[in-house]
Formats: sequence, structure tokens, C-alpha cells
Amino acid sequence: MTSQFPTQARIVIIGGGIIGCSVAYHLAAMGETDVVLLERHRLTSGSTWHAAGAIGQLRSSANITRLLGYSVELYDRLEAETGQATGWVRNGSLRLARTDARQAEFERAATTARSFGLQYDFIGPEEVKRMVPVLDLDGVKSAAFVPSDGVGNPSDITMALAKGARMKGARIIEDCRVTGIETEDETVRAVLTDQGRIACEILVNCGGIWAPEIGRMAGVSVPLQPAYHQYFVTGKIDGLPRHMPTIRDPDFLTYFKEDVGGLQIGGYEFNPIAYDVPRIPDGHEFKLMEPDTDHFEPLLLNAMKLVPALGNVGVKAWFNGIEAFTEDGMFILGEAPEVRNYFVGAGFNAFGIASGGGAGRALAEWIIEGEPAFDLWSADIRRFGAHHRSRRTVLARSLEGQAGHYAMGWPHHESSAARPLRRSPLYGALKDRGAVFGAKLGWERPNWFAPAGVAAEDVPSFDHPNWTGHVGHEHRVVREAAGIFDQSSFAKFLIEGPDAEAELQRLCANDMARKPGAVIYTQMLNKRGGIEADVTFCRLGPDRYYMVTGTGYGLHDSTHLRRNLRPGARVGLNEVTSAYATLSVMGPRARDILQPLAEADLSNAAFPFATCQQIFVAGAPVIAVRVTFVGELGWELHVPTEYALTLYEAITKQGAPHGLTDAGYRAIDSLRLEKAYRLWSADIGPDFTPYEAGLGFAVRLNKGADFIGRDALVAAGNRPLTRRLVTLSADPSVVLLGRETIYRDGKRIGWLSSGGLGHTAGRAIGLGYLRAEMGLNGGLADDAALLAGEYELEVRTRRVPAQLHLQPIYDPKGERVRL
Repeated sequence: MTSQFPTQARIVIIGGGIIGCSVAYHLAAMGETDVVLLERHRLTSGSTWHAAGAIGQLRSSANITRLLGYSVELYDRLEAETGQATGWVRNGSLRLARTDARQAEFERAATTARSFGLQYDFIGPEEVKRMVPVLDLDGVKSAAFVPSDGVGNPSDITMALAKGARMKGARIIEDCRVTGIETEDETVRAVLTDQGRIACEILVNCGGIWAPEIGRMAGVSVPLQPAYHQYFVTGKIDGLPRHMPTIRDPDFLTYFKEDVGGLQIGGYEFNPIAYDVPRIPDGHEFKLMEPDTDHFEPLLLNAMKLVPALGNVGVKAWFNGIEAFTEDGMFILGEAPEVRNYFVGAGFNAFGIASGGGAGRALAEWIIEGEPAFDLWSADIRRFGAHHRSRRTVLARSLEGQAGHYAMGWPHHESSAARPLRRSPLYGALKDRGAVFGAKLGWERPNWFAPAGVAAEDVPSFDHPNWTGHVGHEHRVVREAAGIFDQSSFAKFLIEGPDAEAELQRLCANDMARKPGAVIYTQMLNKRGGIEADVTFCRLGPDRYYMVTGTGYGLHDSTHLRRNLRPGARVGLNEVTSAYATLSVMGPRARDILQPLAEADLSNAAFPFATCQQIFVAGAPVIAVRVTFVGELGWELHVPTEYALTLYEAITKQGAPHGLTDAGYRAIDSLRLEKAYRLWSADIGPDFTPYEAGLGFAVRLNKGADFIGRDALVAAGNRPLTRRLVTLSADPSVVLLGRETIYRDGKRIGWLSSGGLGHTAGRAIGLGYLRAEMGLNGGLADDAALLAGEYELEVRTRRVPAQLHLQPIYDPKGERVRL
């Protein structure tokens, strides 16, 4: 291998920590040898070298758990493959529960682990004491034990990955500082360094705490916040078992890892401290900050309660390093929406060593294939929005995320930092009516409405929460009369131009060549036939479409669309989210309420289901769309924002005699579960085809135009189904949240993707996939065979009887929406 500085490479990776080295290793292993990794100082000199190295696997996402599980598999063989020691040991991990709430959280985690095929055992304090005799377990109720978790030496694992990358043909250059990035036509062209320019096709930003700065060089937003994280290493402790399981004591905010007869002891405070600088100063490599013992003291006192022997041992070393944190505790992967061929792998929230192997492989596959090999939405860089370019917002929200590392994982938890930020024109009016808001992508959205005399706040619980009855009231009014929903946070786009129809025919599975006035529900697919986006189009004119998608998916869906347009296509894509508010009026009385206000005929004959018209309602120009996500007659009214309050006031006044009520997103969720309407990122996504998801009705294979994913769907249509989305229901006392394990005739055969309470059906309802690969007996396409089985759901480690439904529980023929 030449030592001359390269002038070009197909792929340049910036950052020589565990993530950058893992990406290089996996790219080379996949045959991509024209790879250069640039490290500003020495390998591991950022956050990697001072990482603690405890490696756990379970997360709330099956695919992130799968990703972390691959890290464990890789570390099992890496030392033998490369000859480089890694310090990897499968010693297992313990999580201690000191409260009933924490035990309930672990019970949910245990069921999730079983759904995903990960061993996760509940044990009592006595067994914990046998494993680690030096512990004082007074106040500990139980513990969760994951035997396949482990520990490793972060620097050694990284060096092994680097050696493996070199062995496979990648090149690593140290002491090379990146000074700039060249782009042209919103595409990466070259990396500038203090040693010269490297032309490249693809750039990968694995810069750790430097990642935002490297992003700014190309106009890319990498919304992470560097912050302090402390741990210390003790002297030898008598009676401490070698390679004991790592211990996490979240109620005491602490963790413990055995280290050559002593302990590494760290934690996550509820009041973390940001490393708040405009840019990381020069000379930060291999740097630790001064210990902040005052800040750590409450955690130290907690640690001494669990390990009393700490009072008799000294401190060998104290680590106060800078780590990169995100607002939701999940790392950042993927191709930046601002610049083509600019990939990011950063923001690992102090579990970069656990993620290193899997994240490196996933990003390498994404680079080579042009799309992730499996659904990684929870880590996708496109989950962020324009407001994440604000340093102030990112700082506040990332500190809250870091503080939540060991906080209770309550269901339906809402963040509180940097709120309110994005507000619809109706925010004040809805707040006056008792709205309890949640936040999504910065938007304030009404979750439910508190009646007079009821506190307008969520009270967290693992049982039915305080708002259950109030949401039930909203639900029933929508079924029996009508409800009005503020859905202004929908992401909205205009797609215009002479080639609009032809391009959308290529990108969408449904037939987009409908007449103006048509509403077209469709999926956009990936090459595997998986559901990349789940959207609704209104055809406003021959060359004009209006696209509506979920609040959090606008950047994801529009980037997918934009990146797949043919070069030179005469079509424009413009976001109009902020230009239009959306009021949805849903329920059997919706027509009676809206007709007196509308300057158009709203009868079924004049305005049938799945059509749209540009009309006036209460003097406001609206795009009126006859669709529903709650299973009732209704319209979405997309109105210029300056008219929204006038329109809302007119509708609520007109609707009062008809029993109209304000309703929120939690009622929508309850209503849609009864109708088995799917949510992208929960029930459907890139891993599932429309056929598996029961959405084949939205596919037109013979529409006269090829489309992305069509070949995969044709092939899939010739094979038996391997997964099928179904509805299961249980007694209404059961709390379903998603990820509960599905059993058929006593065998585990899937898990729920979402769950809740159906107030009309009077049943707990969940959507989930039956999976042939888990040993399901009987064909998935054989309805009679499926219905003949006996079903159960595992809920917080307990099995409850369940009923299978192959059609929506409520109005299975869809008659209500066509009233």
C-alpha cells in the first residue's frame, strides 16, 4: 500500500473512533476497497478511548435490538479474525428494580425481549447476591438478567476493526485534519484536508462530538449536543468476582462494571451539563475535563449504598469526558437530506461501543445499496426538522434526552424542553378549551381535552392512565355525533409540472393517473417492495398534486421523492406545511354541521368518498378532502392559516347543537385501532410489503407504468405470505401498548406493532404481524386455519387470552365512511 497522500477515493470516512473504523471494516468486507478513513489525531482519540465499554442489546425497536445483537456476534469473532485483542467477554448484565414502577417497566421490557427472541430473565435479590456477593440489596425488589450482554475494551475493539479494515484493503490516515468539504449540485465532490484535497463520490461523517462542525462544512445539520459524562475506577475490592455481570441501578442513576478486581462506576444525572461551545476547541483529542465531584456526589452516595465496600477503597482514575447526545437517546444514521452522498453516523449517546458493530454494518449497507437493508427509521437523520438547526433548541432537548437515560420509561411520555415551539393558529383557542398538548417534530398537538374541573395534565402509569375516560368520551362522540380535530401539523407538499403525473406513476404503487378531484391513497416503495412512505395525494389539476403525510415524516418522504425524480424531469416539489392549517370534522353528523357553512353540495352524490374539491366553507377557501382515519363520515379541511381560527369558530358554533366535541390525537389512535388503520413507523414500514400489511388494494401492478418496487411485488405475489398483519383483542382491563408477544396454540408467532383501547368495541386492541419464520402452523393466507388457532398475548410477562380478527373490529365493510 502506497504511503503517498491520495488525491481521490470512492469513499472517504471522517473520524477514527469505533463507528468510523466499523464502517471502514464493513465496507471493505463487502468488497468496497477504495475507502480512505481520515482521523484528525490518532484512532480512538475522541470519545471512544474513554468509553466505559458495557455492551447491552435490548431496545424498544426490534431492528435496533437486532443491530446491537450483531455487535455482540461480531465481537465474538473479531479477535480471532484479526489477531488483535478486544477485551470482549460475555459476562451478562443485571438491571435492578427498587420500585413497583421500575419493576413494571422491566416486565414490559421482558415481554419485548421475548418478542424479539432475546433471553431476559427475572431473578430475585438472592440470586443477584450469589452473582455479586459485595452488594447490599436492601430495597431491591428484583432484577433483570440478560446473559448474552457483555463488556469490551473500546480502544482494543476499535483497533481490531481498523486492523480488519486494513487487511481487507481500506486505507487509514491519521494526523489528518479535515478543513472543508466541496459540493456541487447538492452533491459531495471532495474533502479538503491540511494534507491536500481528496476527490470522492461518497463522504461519511463519523466525527463524534465534531460531527456538527463537519456537517456545517457542507450545510448539513447534525443535531447532537456534546455533554459531560463521568465515571471513575476504584482500587481492588475484596470478594468482587472477576467478569461479574455489569450492573445498572437506574433508580439510583448508576452503573457498575468490573475492572481488574475493581469497579468502573458511572451514572446519568437528572441535571446533566452541556459542553456548550460554538465549536470543539483545538487540542481536544485524548482530553479529559477536570472531575466535577460535587456534581457527581449524589450518584456516589447512591453507589456506596449498593456497594458499601467503596468506603474502604481508593479511586485509581477519574474520567470526565465529552460524549455526543441526541434529544431522543437514539443515534443518527443515514444520508443527509441536504446533500447527496453525504452520510452520517454520529450521536451515540454513550452506547457507541454497543452500537459500533451493528451501526457500522448498517451504514455500510446503506452506502452500497442506496437504502438501508432494514428499517432504521428510529435512527434516521431525516427524523429531525428545520428547528433542529437551532443550537439553543438542540441544547435544551438533548440535555433533556440525556437526563432521561435512567428516568422511568413511562408509556405515552411527552418531552417538555423547548416547548411550545411550533403552534397552529388554533393553539390558544384549544388551550382555553382544556387541550392537553403533546409534541411531535416541534408541533404542539392536542392529545386530549380536560373537562372543566379536571387537571389538564398527564399522570404517568403502566395501567390505564388518568386520561382514559376523557379520551373514551371523545371517541364515543365521534362515533355517535362528530368531533373536530386540529391536524395542522400534517406535512403538506405541492407537486407541480408537466411531468408530475409521469414521475408519480414511477414513484407510487397506486395509479396516479386519476382525474382531477381524485384522492389517491398510496405507498411509495423501496427496491425490496417495502413501504418507504404511506401518503395521500389530492389531484388538484392536470399538472398539480397536493401530498399529505404524517407530522414526523415530511422530510423523510419528500427526500425519498426528490431523490428518485428523473434528472431533468419538469416537476417541482414545494413544502406548504406552514401555509395550510387542517381541521378535520369526523362523525355521522359531519355533513349536517358543514353543509350550512359550505358553498358547495356536500351530498354523497355530489361529493363522494375519496374525492376532493376546492370550495369555500364559512367564507374561507379550503381544499376539502373526503377521507378518514377514524372510520366515520368526514372531511379534512385544508385552509390557509390566516383563515383557520375563523373557520374553527364557525364550525364549533354550528356544531354545538349537533353535539360536536373537540377531540385529540389519543382519540384518533383509539378510533383507528378499531378500524385497523395502519401507522407508518409502527404497523407498516420499509420491512413490510403492501401485501403483508393488508394494503394490496392500493397497489396497481397493471397501471401501464413501471414503479419502484414493482418487480419485488410481482415476485412476492408468486410466493406464500411469510408475514401478515392482523388485529388481536383482549379484555378491556388489559393495557396494550405495542411489542406484546403473540402466541398461537402456545407457540410464539409474532408481536404487536401497536396497541390501545377501543372504546366502542369495549376491547383492548392491538395490531401485529403473524410471522411464518417463528414456526407458525398453517398458511398465513388460509383464513380458516388461522381463525381455528387459540391465541394469547404476553403482557408484562403474563399471558392473557386474545381473539384474532382478520377484518376491522368496527364496521368491517366500511359502510360508515360512505354515508
